[in-house]
Amino acid sequence: MKKVVLFIALTLFGLTIKAQEELYLVFEFMKVDNEQMVAYDETETFWEKIQQQRVKSGDIIGWDLWSLQPGGEMQDFQYLTVSLYNDPVKMMDGSSWENLWERAKAAYPNMTEEDITTKINGSAKTRDLAVRIFAHEIATTTGSSPNKMVLGTVAQIDMMKVALEHYNTYENAEEKVFQPLHQKAVDSGEKISWGLIRFINPIGSDTYASHMTVSMFKDYKQALNQNINFNEGATPAKTKLMQEGVAARDMKYVYLAQLIKMAR
Repeated sequence: MKKVVLFIALTLFGLTIKAQEELYLVFEFMKVDNEQMVAYDETETFWEKIQQQRVKSGDIIGWDLWSLQPGGEMQDFQYLTVSLYNDPVKMMDGSSWENLWERAKAAYPNMTEEDITTKINGSAKTRDLAVRIFAHEIATTTGSSPNKMVLGTVAQIDMMKVALEHYNTYENAEEKVFQPLHQKAVDSGEKISWGLIRFINPIGSDTYASHMTVSMFKDYKQALNQNINFNEGATPAKTKLMQEGVAARDMKYVYLAQLIKMAR
């Protein structure tokens, strides 16, 4: 089990990464009551400028805010923030937040210290940060320019639950069978990108999911009209691998998400 945890083998949401670099992500799923929607938007608008300073200073390499669909109050989450890192230690140990006050002052030089403190401390009142996930992108398509992603970009997020002992079976199927088909869709302009993300923490039998796949589209029209033939190019070996991979995972939930704020 320790080997699985330590073997940190998502485009998502943002940047062109050099081939030798790794992408690590912190997903924070938010619950926001209907009556708090306006206040929450104001909260994230405030934080957006601070996140821009964090990117500028190298604390993170990017930050996104996504609106989730269906997003009903009884459907768990309405918003998702994603922070992007190229260093897993910086992501995990909290060091990227050490200079928060300096970043806030740089973002709002005309605000008093008291006002900044009030805004930061008041952020939690507008939403419930219900779930935080530390993750690692382990496979992705090529040929797109996600760093040029614009507001309005749509993502399909498939949440998967895979037992630790079946990680290899599931990931092999995604990378050897499904990734080439998504790559073909990217090459033909049917989608922006596809990525496979493995959770670093939390993991285990009591967690909701262990992986996610993320397909990026330019808008809802493109997302709703995707048409991939998953039997294309099938061989007995590929069919067996696909069947084993599908059997190894439980598709827990599918979200559609639209990018509404970002910092790069």
